[in-house]
Amino acid sequence: MTDRLQALADAGVSIWLDDLSRERIETGNLAEMVEQKSVVGVTTNPTIFAGAISDGERYDEQVKKLVSDGEPVDRVIFELTTEDVRNACDVLAPVAARTADDGRVSIEVEPDLANDTERTIASARSLWKAVDRPNALIKIPATLEGLPAITAAIAEGISVNVTLIFGEGRYREVMDAYLTGLEQARDAGLDLSAIRSVASFFVSRVDSEVDSRLEEIGGDALTLRGKAAVANARVAYAAFAEVMASDRWKILAEAGANAQRPLWASTGVKNPDYPDTLYVADLVGADTVNTMPEKTLEAFADHGEVTGDEVSGRGEEARGVLDAVVAAGVDWDDVLVVLETEGVDKFKKSWSELVDTVQQQMDAQA
Repeated sequence: MTDRLQALADAGVSIWLDDLSRERIETGNLAEMVEQKSVVGVTTNPTIFAGAISDGERYDEQVKKLVSDGEPVDRVIFELTTEDVRNACDVLAPVAARTADDGRVSIEVEPDLANDTERTIASARSLWKAVDRPNALIKIPATLEGLPAITAAIAEGISVNVTLIFGEGRYREVMDAYLTGLEQARDAGLDLSAIRSVASFFVSRVDSEVDSRLEEIGGDALTLRGKAAVANARVAYAAFAEVMASDRWKILAEAGANAQRPLWASTGVKNPDYPDTLYVADLVGADTVNTMPEKTLEAFADHGEVTGDEVSGRGEEARGVLDAVVAAGVDWDDVLVVLETEGVDKFKKSWSELVDTVQQQMDAQA
């Protein structure tokens, strides 16, 4: 099973696990996945933490202490999640030491701050200081208000996972925000080689939204189902390659900067009619990250196939697919607006669920 995952890694894909729990850390499961299943990074979100905290008793002692100290629910969440990420960073530290860009663990700023630049920056600083590990990544959403927060965080030497990217236009703004942050960090005398970033481009949600619109249109439009998400990601990769070839990037690279790799997120297949490894196998390419739920990772380990580079040099072809989707009657700009709006709303909802979960644990300990 691990041969297929190794082949994926050999093709230039960094395999990150989209899950974390104290149980995974304390039982050695995370270390085992690193050693045996080519996992070289971890991403988290409030939904993942809510599931972890509600399913086990490993948080009880810390919750009890925090309750006895009179801490409010938001502070309890902060302490629980930063401890898990800090410990996961320690598990991944050997990977970070032996690789250029991997061994990273992501933790997200509060989703309620997605449209508040200054508070996002403050949250990023607090999380970075609390985790206190060089291989941490602070997740900041790619909203219009998030863009200057990305620049500010990078300029201060905070490594960032930019999340909730859906379209090429916003992705280019994200890359510009990263480069601007690096330029400011360089001018401030910071060590650029210590700063890392990934840009999380969401995949499966694109097909879910576009497919529903194609089904409403019907007829020949139905032949385009299941094609928009991969095409959209390939267009993004072409934009990444373009920026990496720019003089602006070359100057920063010479100063020690690291590339902001594209990360394929939301790669669990939602439509049962599609292959369960679709958003992994069809997005293989050098200098990419694929963060997978364990179910998708196990599916690829069992029957995934690596047939070579599936993204390089395919930008024009992919753009043709998106043009066909538009020609069929899909309002692409509206798709992107809906996806970002829903994405922020889902993040906020998952945060509320985490608050409710932790409050229940606090009540039980009280």
